[in-house]
Amino acid sequence: MTKQWKLKEIVLMSILGVVFGVIYLAFFLVGEGIRNILAPLGLAPFGYEVIYGVWFIVAIMAAYILRKPGVAFTAEVIAGVVEILLGSAAGPGLLLSAAIQGAGAELVFALTGWKDYRLRVLVLSGISTAVVSFAWHLYSAGMIALAPWLIISTLIVRIISAALISGVLGKWLSDQLAKTGVLRGYALGKDLQRKRKYESA
Repeated sequence: MTKQWKLKEIVLMSILGVVFGVIYLAFFLVGEGIRNILAPLGLAPFGYEVIYGVWFIVAIMAAYILRKPGVAFTAEVIAGVVEILLGSAAGPGLLLSAAIQGAGAELVFALTGWKDYRLRVLVLSGISTAVVSFAWHLYSAGMIALAPWLIISTLIVRIISAALISGVLGKWLSDQLAKTGVLRGYALGKDLQRKRKYESA
């Protein structure tokens, strides 16, 4: 499998980045709503954590679909740029967070030599992103000031969210998209075609 990006792959990765950049921005409002609901219970820090996997999903999906080095990182950065351009309250600092998240996702794929895209690898990539981003947010977002039990609890919730949303849901969404035939010219689509031929043989 060639590691050089084709133009159509760059275009698809960019489209995914733009689409999820819009989705990411919308989910800030969802997170704020959950946070407000949990605040009276003293659980406001969990508001965003329960859905945090949403903000990693484009990295996992793009990597799973295209299967090339650097795709997870780049797709996440593109989504971050889109959020900034759309006026995210996080401002330019969001680009650094996006890069850190993208690097966290890319790490696991790199460890497999960008050759293994099974569900467990996608889940591990989501978990890696959760851990790396959490380490960054401990200081950049001031989470280090929370009580120890809250720090540990929010990390666990973020890991679970990342595993389920970015890993499991990300794979499912990609597979459903591939079944429509629109990804037939990409790595995931070709893999699906090979499996169908094998099953029909």
